[in-house]
Amino acid sequence: MKDVWSNRIVGYSIDDRMTAELACSALRNAIGLRSPAGTIVHSDRGSQFRSRKYVNVLSRNGLHGSMGRIAACADNSAMESWFALLQRNVLDRKRWETKAELRLAMVHWIERTYHRRRRQRGLDRLTPGRV
Repeated sequence: MKDVWSNRIVGYSIDDRMTAELACSALRNAIGLRSPAGTIVHSDRGSQFRSRKYVNVLSRNGLHGSMGRIAACADNSAMESWFALLQRNVLDRKRWETKAELRLAMVHWIERTYHRRRRQRGLDRLTPGRV
């Protein structure tokens, strides 16, 4: 989950498959970090984001769900671009022996590199952690 104002990744989770529970876990992480009542949470039309479980987490926390149009990849371009960075900088760097090793590498890259060292033009050359 990305806060598009600050470009900060505020919620993430990792598993073998994209499930409703995985999406809910990432959403709960974002909620714990931001206390975002009234926030619009945008997603694609994946079944995990349409699940009753996910919709209930949104409504219990005063969040408003928003979904992109069918076959409109530009609606989700902020996350698609970020996932390309993650893949290039972490996933494709080596063959990961365990899921735990990959998870640790992803968390390290997000928290140490992306948030603290990767300056962004859209943030006036600040890092997401400085906004």
